[in-house]
Amino acid sequence: MKQIKNKTERIHSLDSLRAIMMLLGLVLHSSLTYNVTNHGNAWVIKDPESNYILTDFIVLLIHSFRMPIFFLVAGFFGSMLFYERGVIQMFKNRISRIVFPFIVFLFILSPIIYFSFSYTIAVFENQENPFVNSPQLFSTIFVFTPKGTSHLWFLYYLIYVTLITSLLGLLLKKTKNISNKITNIFNWVIKRSITRIAFFSSFTFLILTYLETSMVNASTSFIPNLNTFVFYFFFYIVGWILFKSKGLLNSFMKYDWQFVAFAVFLIITQGLLIQYSGMDLKPNSNSAILISFNSIIVWLFIFGITGLFIRYGSKHSKRMRYISDSSYWVYLIHLPLTAIIPAFIWEFPLPALVKFIIVLSLTTLICFATYHYLVRNTFIGKFLNGKKTPEKIKEKPVANTVYN
Repeated sequence: MKQIKNKTERIHSLDSLRAIMMLLGLVLHSSLTYNVTNHGNAWVIKDPESNYILTDFIVLLIHSFRMPIFFLVAGFFGSMLFYERGVIQMFKNRISRIVFPFIVFLFILSPIIYFSFSYTIAVFENQENPFVNSPQLFSTIFVFTPKGTSHLWFLYYLIYVTLITSLLGLLLKKTKNISNKITNIFNWVIKRSITRIAFFSSFTFLILTYLETSMVNASTSFIPNLNTFVFYFFFYIVGWILFKSKGLLNSFMKYDWQFVAFAVFLIITQGLLIQYSGMDLKPNSNSAILISFNSIIVWLFIFGITGLFIRYGSKHSKRMRYISDSSYWVYLIHLPLTAIIPAFIWEFPLPALVKFIIVLSLTTLICFATYHYLVRNTFIGKFLNGKKTPEKIKEKPVANTVYN
């Protein structure tokens, strides 16, 4: 890969991949209210009038790959910062781009999220004057104190994995032989499409078996959850090592469509087994069958989707750059919108799928409108995305494409 002042050229495909994974959060959270499944404390609002099994499938589908890809891409770019800018500059970047936004928006959003969920619950329960009574929730300072990380848990765990991986990176820098052996083994695996699916699926199977669950749910507690940390740390580490093998990214294009298609087939099969097999299978149970399914599905999606983005998204696109720049803001503010909008349409005699589309559309519109007019060219945009740099348009594939 071409080097310019020790900086890897911007990898548009992975930039776009990260942005789209962020935006899929809108789809995921917009659909949860209309699920047949009761998600308990993970999502406490549920439309009493409308639900549709297709929205459950949407959640199962997106959840199977979104956060693993998130952490893998974060590991890739974290490794890039570590090896090309040094550990000090990497920490400065992570503090300004992750730690500060996490702290600021956690305190800003916590009371808003609390109000949004409380208001919608009150509406769904037919409580009298929910809009008048809900502001009373703010009568105590306790409401303004975050009780958990909410949807910002990704940023919270990213702080931990960055610290630990940096320490490991410093140790490996002093043990070149071990580092080279890891890279050589990794390269050998990555070059072989079927082998890498089998290799990483096996590791994932062992991890999920150890954690005694087929599906790892996010923990929003300030006390790090072992399952959440171990599972997603694995994907971050893979992304970290992948940067050292970045010249092999183009190999992901082999069987990309086939991998995605097979993953969708497996996840449909898995859904049918859960619903109709009569084997009492639950999505987060300690079932060897479901652990096997999820271990294979996640890597089929990771390599397949990444390959598709490398195939079709390696060139500079003003539209994708705009989406990429806006995605951080959209990720931060979308949750209270997906929670409160259902309260205003719940009495409409509409199918659950239509309500889901309305919530998703309005949330998307509000998020992008606020970004365009209130964030993009303001201090907020600079705070979230850093100083903008002139973009050099390249017509080269991913392995030759600058990430600033």
